[in-house]
Amino acid sequence: MTDPHASGFHARFDKALGAYLGLAIGDALGATVEFMRPREILLQYGTHRDIVGGGWLKLARGQVTDDTTMSLALGEALLLGGHRGITQLRDGQGDALVRQIGEAYLAWWRGGPVDCGNTCRRGILRFMHEGSLVAPENEGDAGNGAAMRNLPAVLATLGDRAAFEKLSLAQAHLTHHHRLSDAATLGLGSLLRGLLAGEDQARLRERIARWVNEEPAFRHTPYRGRATAYVVDTVQTVLHFVSEHEDFEDAVVATVNQGDDADTTGALAGMLAGARCGAARLPWRWLSRLQPATVRAITDQTSGLLALADQLSEVAHG
Repeated sequence: MTDPHASGFHARFDKALGAYLGLAIGDALGATVEFMRPREILLQYGTHRDIVGGGWLKLARGQVTDDTTMSLALGEALLLGGHRGITQLRDGQGDALVRQIGEAYLAWWRGGPVDCGNTCRRGILRFMHEGSLVAPENEGDAGNGAAMRNLPAVLATLGDRAAFEKLSLAQAHLTHHHRLSDAATLGLGSLLRGLLAGEDQARLRERIARWVNEEPAFRHTPYRGRATAYVVDTVQTVLHFVSEHEDFEDAVVATVNQGDDADTTGALAGMLAGARCGAARLPWRWLSRLQPATVRAITDQTSGLLALADQLSEVAHG
């Protein structure tokens, strides 16, 4: 007889791992054509659909960028802080976990990442010099850097909506403090939570429609064809192509071929599409191109973050 609890656990793990590996796949695929325009991509690659490295960062084949490595840094901090750290943050009983996240971002930056956005760099250096846990509100900080790395916060707080919102904004505000950045981080995280709970494409479209009705800046119909690091352009691009294409590969390929900030739009589209299809259905030709160390780190962290979510849930309902 099949154990329904075990079956549910494996389904949740498959979707969570699909989201995290999907993020890395979209990152690695999109990095090759980052800052290119669709016409340039067409002339050079036809349709760009292979993980080959290169691009302006001159990456090795299968290498990922800050989208994935900052996510891993956040995940490490959450595992170090444990469920007590998240509970204390959620209940307003201290900022120890946020400080650990700041230290993780600083260690990541000191490690010499292949890329770091200006707003992320400014926030990390502010933390290093001043110990500041909240960037001042800034109209120039409406980039996508906070939303791109939030996946571990979603996984660690499954089953606790209040913890998800508090943790997502706390990690975001270390570098980005802008209303649209906040809205994107929470909105994309909410879509991911729904997909991890097993919602289908029709339900995803309903959630998106409700979200853009509440946040008109993210309305993506008709699609304007802009895929820059401005968080509005990023979100519109991701929502458009994930809505239009139910197949993982179709959604990610269409997204990255818009160029511009293609590693981040690709990562976020891959995250949502990967949660929708699960790790077992990710294209092997892409998964096998990712660097093995990245796959191992993501797999281990996914398991740990889901265990953390279970601990958090037990405390909340205990």
